[in-house]
Amino acid sequence: QVQLVESGGGLVQPGGSLRLSCVVSERIVSINTMGWYRQAPGKQRDLVATITFGGSTNYADSVKGRFTISRDNAKNVVYLQMNSLKPEDTAVYYCYIIRRGLTYWGQGTRVTVSS
Repeated sequence: QVQLVESGGGLVQPGGSLRLSCVVSERIVSINTMGWYRQAPGKQRDLVATITFGGSTNYADSVKGRFTISRDNAKNVVYLQMNSLKPEDTAVYYCYIIRRGLTYWGQGTRVTVSS
């Protein structure tokens, strides 16, 4: 089974920063598409950011200019750097990969933005 393990969530004040990490149990050089979703309390799960093998990125409009996705193929890790955090960013964040047409998910890490 493909396993994704996330870390880095926590409580932060508005305007603060967090970096989320996701370690994947296989070589991500073989995985073209990776990224992050988030699910706020009582809301649907929404796509936040994606990154390809070549480093091309896409972001939800709500996080453009504030979040940066990156990947370290040697360490099999995908990151989400979150800056200028807002209360609206409060959610459980899930990393994912798409492999052979199937999507695999991490367990999620909680991010709470509050004063």
